[in-house]
Amino acid sequence: MTEIAAIMDCPSTSSEPFAHELARRVSPATVIRRDEPLAKRTTLRVGGSADVYVEPAGEADLAELVKLVAERDTNLFVLGRGSNLLVRAGGIRGVVICLAHPSFSTVEIIGERIRCGAGAKLKLVAVEAKRAGLSGVEFLEGIPGSVGGALRMNAGAMGSWAFEVVDSLRFMDYAGRIFEKPVAEVPAEYRACPLLKTHIALGAVFKGRLTTRADVETRMNTFSAKRWASQPSAPSAGCCFKNPVTIPAGRLIQELGLKGARVGGAMVSLEHGNFIVNDGSATAKDVLNLMALIQDRARTERGIELSPEVEIVGED
Repeated sequence: MTEIAAIMDCPSTSSEPFAHELARRVSPATVIRRDEPLAKRTTLRVGGSADVYVEPAGEADLAELVKLVAERDTNLFVLGRGSNLLVRAGGIRGVVICLAHPSFSTVEIIGERIRCGAGAKLKLVAVEAKRAGLSGVEFLEGIPGSVGGALRMNAGAMGSWAFEVVDSLRFMDYAGRIFEKPVAEVPAEYRACPLLKTHIALGAVFKGRLTTRADVETRMNTFSAKRWASQPSAPSAGCCFKNPVTIPAGRLIQELGLKGARVGGAMVSLEHGNFIVNDGSATAKDVLNLMALIQDRARTERGIELSPEVEIVGED
């Protein structure tokens, strides 16, 4: 290449040789930053920095990145829009990938199918489907994430789940090879797609049903009203705990009298017991300690083990 990707310099760290080697291998359009703060890249607004943060400019650059990660035996984490994520204060060692480049964010309507890149915002998917008069993906509009994150977490809202409306999945392995499989060949479960723990989602085709734009808009407005009536507007990571078999986590936390409970700047939402919100001063440790308090009360008073739904990553 006659040009190399620019590296946005921060104080020198052990990540510098990796960043410079990566810049040599990828196109100039790929974004590479060292010691990148991650709090601003999560909806909870807490957490430390990434050693190396990369926004590949396309699939070829992403393939070069994962190959270099394998060569250097470096840790790798794929970041969506940070909406179901808690980054510990020590940040993430290794490389954080974010498919935020426009090449990963396309949304294309093909008949009753919606082909989306992994970086596309879920709201955009729902809006484009509405414009085409396609029903079935309205519930995605209120999830503050990307297609890739929704696939990895099998995100859900309003009684629907991502993999209920997926037709096929496109993904890359850590050797840089690309695959596309029908959804029948990609097992998914509650809040997880096991395949995407070891592969990177590149995109998906969603199934729509032809109807009228007015019908889709009515459903989206109904979902939006329900969401804003029951969920906080303050910064959060969404639902904090998975629902136990016997009772929804939010109802359990409310029955335990923990709405409004605080640790530092982290507080259990008054609108919904399963949301922990940041009043603007919370740290990752505040959130973790409040989660531990909730889990302890659920265990000692009700004999229920609450498992985190939010993904907790990084170092203390």
